[in-house]
Amino acid sequence: MQVHLSPRARRGALAALCAAAVLTLPACGPGTGGDNSPAKKATKSAKATKAAKKPAPFADQSGPEVLDRAFAATRAATSLTLKADMPDPEGRVAVDVALDKKGDCAGTMSMNGQGTVTLTKTGSTVYMKYDEELLRSQGKGQPKAEVDAAVKMLADRWIKADTKEPDAKDLVGFCDLDELLSAFEGGDSVARKGPVSTVDGQPALTLTETDGSSDYTVHVATEGKPYLLKIAWTGKEEGTMAFSEFDRPVAAEIPADKDVVDLANLDD
Repeated sequence: MQVHLSPRARRGALAALCAAAVLTLPACGPGTGGDNSPAKKATKSAKATKAAKKPAPFADQSGPEVLDRAFAATRAATSLTLKADMPDPEGRVAVDVALDKKGDCAGTMSMNGQGTVTLTKTGSTVYMKYDEELLRSQGKGQPKAEVDAAVKMLADRWIKADTKEPDAKDLVGFCDLDELLSAFEGGDSVARKGPVSTVDGQPALTLTETDGSSDYTVHVATEGKPYLLKIAWTGKEEGTMAFSEFDRPVAAEIPADKDVVDLANLDD
């Protein structure tokens, strides 16, 4: 399986994950013995021996085999949270969405950092809420009075739509886990195994690959199931996709009727 983004995948995502580690070393108090005491030397020797016997993550598997396992494990998850920052024909799109196998999802998206749309989808219905900044950025070039009216009517209020409607169809493409991962084209992989790093505090094996125009780095969890934790690419285009909160319920709640705008009656 080659890590290569299809055009479909480039309509997408982020909010990059930050990883931090804090190491606390206990001080040696009086009477405990220094680092050169026999007890300390014996403890260090035992720990070194144990560490030496611990095999490297995925030691008996090649890079392509690890990559295949990671995609399989991630596809098998009942739900996950996607945070991504990806190129789009109109700029960049940032996504922070929780989604599940049923197609339900909840989260936020933004374009070029100009405002945010919040969405929640259950079944074939999606609710979208645009903030004022996004409405005004999308209304550039339109008469001010019309933009002001749209802001007054729609800003921070939910709009109900069927997922087949054009305005909703592209948004909910991120709500299908299988479709999301299928955006990475299959094929022979030449992924190379690298060092173990961390993603959001989780140990992860680094895999690298190139397709000639972009270089890809994939992070695969080394503890528990071998989930994909992060995919990043640089080159002609740059982006990241981070996966977390596997198998957790998605809080896709239906807004109260009083908070939903009925577009069919806006002209009444």
